[in-house]
Amino acid sequence: MEKKKILIRIGSLRHGGAEKVLVTFLKNLPKDKYEIDLLLNLYSGKYLAEVPDWISVLYLNKGEMITTNRIQDIPKKAYRVLYQKLLKKFPKILYSTVLKNKKYDVEFAAIHGMRDDILDSPIKSSKKIVWIHNDLRKTKFHNYTDQEIRKFFGFDKIMVISEHIQKDFESLVQNEVEKSKIVRIYNPLDTEEILLKSQDPRIKNQDQQTTTDKQQPTFVSVGTVFPQKGFDRLLKVHKKLLDEGFKHRIQIIGDGYDFENIKNLKTELGVNETAEMLGFTDNPYPSIKAADFYILSSRYEGFPTVLFEAITLKKNIIATDVSGVQEMLENGNLGLIVENSEEGIYEGMKKALTEPDFFEQYQENLKEYKMPFNLENSVNKIMEIIDYI
Repeated sequence: MEKKKILIRIGSLRHGGAEKVLVTFLKNLPKDKYEIDLLLNLYSGKYLAEVPDWISVLYLNKGEMITTNRIQDIPKKAYRVLYQKLLKKFPKILYSTVLKNKKYDVEFAAIHGMRDDILDSPIKSSKKIVWIHNDLRKTKFHNYTDQEIRKFFGFDKIMVISEHIQKDFESLVQNEVEKSKIVRIYNPLDTEEILLKSQDPRIKNQDQQTTTDKQQPTFVSVGTVFPQKGFDRLLKVHKKLLDEGFKHRIQIIGDGYDFENIKNLKTELGVNETAEMLGFTDNPYPSIKAADFYILSSRYEGFPTVLFEAITLKKNIIATDVSGVQEMLENGNLGLIVENSEEGIYEGMKKALTEPDFFEQYQENLKEYKMPFNLENSVNKIMEIIDYI
């Protein structure tokens, strides 16, 4: 049987949750069934090395993301922006050059930001899929209106990752056909890999701390470093609790365009000795496992997969009440859900430091907890969409 030809589009394979989920999905696909072209706006990212070699990786620009406005960087930055805008406005040029007039059976926007790029494809016969990872009402650059969200119904299938996002889309449907386009699929998550990696003996956890430091409760948080994740709020709460005499440590694992700002804030607050910024790693699991608490300080999310990673490692969890959290933590049965504010984070961390026994109930519940999905089921469900769309 002839292989189904698929085009997948995403910005890059840097260090975001959507990028990690996409690569996990690709790694678990049968290579004899599909012919896949993965088109990146920017050929960069830590997850590039994990893309299976049978998948063809194409790109519009190459090199690392330019996050500064230094004079020497402006020409290259401007060229990239203009080139991408040109190809976006005249997609036939992209399809005739970079994609060499290939005819695809399925075109797949792996993130919501690729909506127009896929919907404007000159290949009218292809089936089109989009993967929504965020609450579009609260995205990084702008909040989507009803009218903007309605444009996603131009896709044949809209894959959403949480009940909250599903309900938001369903509130805008105008007929049964549109409702049938929406399908909720939990992100593919390799729990066996998480457990295995968490035992990696090469990863040192808090080895540099003194014996006294090791006795202090540690809160760890993992994510791309930009305002959405609320690491600024986390550090301010950390400082406030230290000033009140509550000794503890913070570890932030991740990288992103806001890294230097958060690092500078750490210095301004005078918490360099108690708060660590460990940068990006493809294996944060030993650090999560070694910590006393996992904390999610986000301002908004779609479905924070990292919480399922923390659940897999049976960690005590404190999370702001953002999209997906009530669903993942079973309305507070598996972890402490706090108000989505600096005050909420403060109250949650203070409870952890003053009433550690309070978290024993979560540990009991986590012992009996079984994931509502597994990697194989998630991958099979997406494959089913691709095969029978």
